[in-house]
Order: sequence, then C-alpha cells, then structure tokens
Amino acid sequence: MKIWPETGPEMVWEYKGIGNGYGSPVFKDDRMFILGEIDSTGYLFSFDLSGNLRWKVKYGNEWIKSFRGSRSTPTIVDSLIYVCSGLGNVTCFGAEKGEKKWSVDMIKDLNGTFALHGHSESLLIDADKVFLTAGGKDTNIVALNRFTGKIEWICKGLGERPAYNSPNIVKHKNRDILLTFSAYSLLGIDIKTGELLWTHVQDNLPLAEHTMGMGDTHSNSVLYEDGFIYYVAGDGNCAVKLKLSADGKSIAEVWRNKDVDSFMGGIIKNGNYIYTDGPAMKDFKCMDANNGAISSTLAIGSGSSIMADNMIYHYNQKGIVSLVDPNPKGMKVISLFKIMKGTGEHFCHMVINKGKLYVRHGNVIMAYFVSTK
Repeated sequence: MKIWPETGPEMVWEYKGIGNGYGSPVFKDDRMFILGEIDSTGYLFSFDLSGNLRWKVKYGNEWIKSFRGSRSTPTIVDSLIYVCSGLGNVTCFGAEKGEKKWSVDMIKDLNGTFALHGHSESLLIDADKVFLTAGGKDTNIVALNRFTGKIEWICKGLGERPAYNSPNIVKHKNRDILLTFSAYSLLGIDIKTGELLWTHVQDNLPLAEHTMGMGDTHSNSVLYEDGFIYYVAGDGNCAVKLKLSADGKSIAEVWRNKDVDSFMGGIIKNGNYIYTDGPAMKDFKCMDANNGAISSTLAIGSGSSIMADNMIYHYNQKGIVSLVDPNPKGMKVISLFKIMKGTGEHFCHMVINKGKLYVRHGNVIMAYFVSTK
C-alpha cells in the first residue's frame, strides 16, 4: 500500500511469548523462525504464517548481562537453519523439526571473545561454508563447514574483538570477498582461502582510546555495488564509499561524510541514493551515492529502515512506524502508527514477507497487512 488507514495497517495476528530479544524473524516457504530468551535460556521458535507455533527448541544459554535477550536472526539454507547466541554458541538445526545437528562454542572451541553487549551477528552461508567472527587474537574470522561444524579456515584479521555487524559477500570479478567489521576495522577476506586482502581502519579514535565500548559499535552490514563498497559506522568513520581494485586486493577511499552517524539502523541504497539515520543526529537522511552529499532530511527520530515497492518503512526507537516517500529532493511521511505492545527497546529491524509487515518488540511478534492484494 502507498498509504495506510489513519489507525495504521490491519494487524493480522500477534504472538506474545517469544521471550526477550532484538533479532528479526526469517522466512522460508510457509514457515517463520525467530530467536528469543526466556529465563536465561535461548529458544528457536518455528511458526506457520498464521502465527501458530509449530515448535520451539533450546539452543543454550543466552545473553542476559546488558540488553538481555537474543540479538541475531537465524540463517536458513535448504533444510538446515543456523543460529548464533549472544554468548557465542553456534548451532545447526534441522529446519523441519528442530533437531540439533552440531554446535560450536566460539569462546571455548575457537578461543574467541565477546563484544561489550555480546555476539550479535547473523551467520552468513556461502556454498558449504558458514562464516563467523569469533574475535580471538589468532582466531578472528572463522569459516566452518556448514554440514559438520569443522574448521575450514581461520583468518587472524587484526586480532580485534568482534563488532556487532553481520558479514556480507562481494562477488567481484573473479574473486569472492567477505566484508565484515572487527572492533576498529573493516576487513576484506578471500572466502576461499581466508587470506586477509585489505583493511580499512576506523581512525576516529586514537589507538590509546581503543577500549571496550569506545568506538567499536559497528552494527550495519556493508553494501557493495558495481565495484564500490558503502558502509555507515556511526561509532567510527561514519558514512564512507570505497572503490575496490579490479583484483579485489586493495581499496581506495572515494568520500567520507561525518554528518551521517548510524550505529545500527541499517543502510538502504536505491539507485544513486543512500538512506540511513543515527542516534546522535536524529534526522533520517538521504545521501547522493556519487559524492556523499546530503540531499534531503526528515525529522522522524532514530531507528531502523527497510524498503519495498519504492516506499521506505521506518521504525523509530519510540515505537513509531512510518511509511516514507523516499523522494531524494524532499522525503515526507505518508502514514504512521505506533507499536503499543511488547517489551523493552524498539531496536528490532522490520521484515516484509508475502504482503505482511512483521514487527518484533521484545517478547511480542506482530504481523500487519500492508499489501494492496
């Protein structure tokens, strides 16, 4: 829909009881999966698309120290589903019945370490490998066999602890490159061999100030298009465009915009424009991807955003969901409504699947009808 009813789109169903968490739902065919923490235990939930619980299984203890609850989204490939807990436990389940296939503890098995608020990446799969950031000095980025959990390769990176982002893969000419953040650096890694190809250091803080919780909150996945890399790291170099060399072994900075400081709201690239926001500079921003200049702003508060059918859906940290016209010469809010149910912070990213908008607020998942059909 290009406009919503005054009271907001119709809520199709809701489910209360998925536990504490900030991770989004993920879908495959007629099933939905989501993670949640109940009484310090993490659960993988499976629902049908009418909101009926099919099953739930434990995946181990979950993060309860700060912003307690699950903090990642499951990854589904064929008949297998992969989950990562805030405590760094990686588990593979069968997606049909939830039977456990294998598990690896990043801390105990891979000599990893924690970020201040726990492991938060959603696992990335390519072919027979699953990639993760253990964060150890000698076991920084690790590729496991996705069928067995056995180590395929280890990249020492720069030996930094994890950031919070989920990795991405660049298909660049004849080379496939893993893009991910550690605490103070963007890393480019050959996915076949684990070779560290290049780094882009976040130089906003002097080395002496590189302490946990200072300058290391990088939650946005990195984007790639037509030989260029885009990222927004509000606790680092802010908005940056890099040019990747033809052989993928080096980068060159094209532009940097310090006025765009998104920590975890995500990045949208649509044509020649980039959309994102941030916690300090609360305006939602549209940037020209060619030069980084801001072309339009919208005062709708800090939050996360997604795009569908040339409309932006923005969910701010006060619980307001806005439908935004993304016109780069002048964005505007078309419709909005407020999430009134659920618990804790409004940090979860929304998901659209088969004409429904899914919003998770703590222990409640809600489905809204947003299609014209």
